[in-house]
Amino acid sequence: MAQQCMARIRSYYARLSAKEKKVADYILQNPEKIIHITINELAEDLHVADATVFRFCKRIGFKGYQAMKIALASEIMEPIQQIHEEISENDDEKTITKKIFQSNIQTLENTLHLLNENALHQAVSLLLHAAKIEFYGVGGSMVIAMDAYHKFIRTGIKAFSFVDSHYQLMSASQLTEKDVAVVISHSGTNKDTINILKTAKKNGAKTIGITGYPKSFIGQNVDVALFTSSEETDFRSEALSSRIGQLSIIDALYVNIMVLNKYNANKALDKIRDSISETRI
Repeated sequence: MAQQCMARIRSYYARLSAKEKKVADYILQNPEKIIHITINELAEDLHVADATVFRFCKRIGFKGYQAMKIALASEIMEPIQQIHEEISENDDEKTITKKIFQSNIQTLENTLHLLNENALHQAVSLLLHAAKIEFYGVGGSMVIAMDAYHKFIRTGIKAFSFVDSHYQLMSASQLTEKDVAVVISHSGTNKDTINILKTAKKNGAKTIGITGYPKSFIGQNVDVALFTSSEETDFRSEALSSRIGQLSIIDALYVNIMVLNKYNANKALDKIRDSISETRI
């Protein structure tokens, strides 16, 4: 899959340092110029160190400045239409609907670029071998946690989730080293969610985080971190937009487990179908 340089920059922008944002702004405003200048020339134009530019390139997922230039050049030669547009009060229903769908598509593409293959493999492995999986989230993230429970109960692995944050905290206190806690928080800074994570880790449980901020407490303190990207508009916050990426990561983890745990998953599905059919009699 082609590496979309400008999409990566926009995805990581809120998490960059002040100097890195200076580099990001310059690239976004002058993409054609960047492909013709060296790292030294760019650093000199911005009055920053070469190392700052190099760290920026690494931060957005490239091996170095040259790799970023190659991706940027490819993107400029084969321009990708910017499908995310701001919503206007003058837009009609069809236009607003189209922009929301396009924004969701952009969120999914950017999140896919952010997903680290090794982290994804580790997450699937932890879930597959867990004695019990618990999903935690507060507020809007609670909805994602409940959706995850609704899916993973079909895998043949014990799965749980609770709506109330106090119940979540009590449940986390009963986890063991054989269990896995999946903690969901877009900001990665929610106090209730952080307390749940700390409690789960204190009891030896393995932890997986789904968040939009790598430098957040949750992004830095889980065993495996999976990151989402999102597009913010005047009428829809970044946190709301991030849900489509969170749901898709949950779906990807679920399907991977279903494939790898096919026998037990089929047994679980049969039990669910039988119980549902009995209620219809």
